[in-house]
Amino acid sequence: MGRDMSIFNHGKVAGFVSRALAGATMVLAAMNLMPVHAMGAPQDYRFEIAGTPEKSGKATIIKVRLVHVPDGKPVSGAIITQTRFDMGPEGMATMTAPAKSSPAAEPGLYQIEAEPSMAGKWGLTLGAKVQGEAQTVTGTVVVAVPK
Repeated sequence: MGRDMSIFNHGKVAGFVSRALAGATMVLAAMNLMPVHAMGAPQDYRFEIAGTPEKSGKATIIKVRLVHVPDGKPVSGAIITQTRFDMGPEGMATMTAPAKSSPAAEPGLYQIEAEPSMAGKWGLTLGAKVQGEAQTVTGTVVVAVPK
């Protein structure tokens, strides 16, 4: 009787294991069909000038847009962590001016307040932390500062 019982139990166990493996296979197959939200790399982003720089007292207000290159969509919610404003485009990279980020009124735009000492082409280099990205996104835009 003990032997008959073990054969009976073996059949139940084998059936259970078989059903469990089939279920696991179905779950894995379904996971392969789910959309994957891949994280991009810092080079998947670029900064763009958004409009003409505007004078506000001694500061120049520069609006920039951060764009996710693969889909062309603006990125909201990034945090500007680095700013550098210099005359590199004019061959004078050592000439710098103060620049800081400030809140922009429109979603997807980032505002920089710079204090250039003279008119000309300035390079605005920015670093930003983007949600879901491990590395800082960096980029440079050329800003034509009017007289």
